[in-house]
Amino acid sequence: MRATVTIDQELCKGCVLCVPVCPPGVLVMSETVNRKGYRYPLLLDGCTGCELCAKVCPDFCFEVYREPNPHAGDRLA
Repeated sequence: MRATVTIDQELCKGCVLCVPVCPPGVLVMSETVNRKGYRYPLLLDGCTGCELCAKVCPDFCFEVYREPNPHAGDRLA
């Protein structure tokens, strides 16, 4: 399954709870800040769609989208 995450960077307060909870380690904190003055998470390649970032975020900054793998059902005949 492929997945991606959208992050509302302006809602983020920079608590960093999402970074250590990410199993594939694809969240990192930005060096720049949002309008509130907080660093925010950035998504690297490799998201698995586990939703842990969304579940741990106290500010509801994350939305997780999953896409079925188009080749998962293919079989060799």
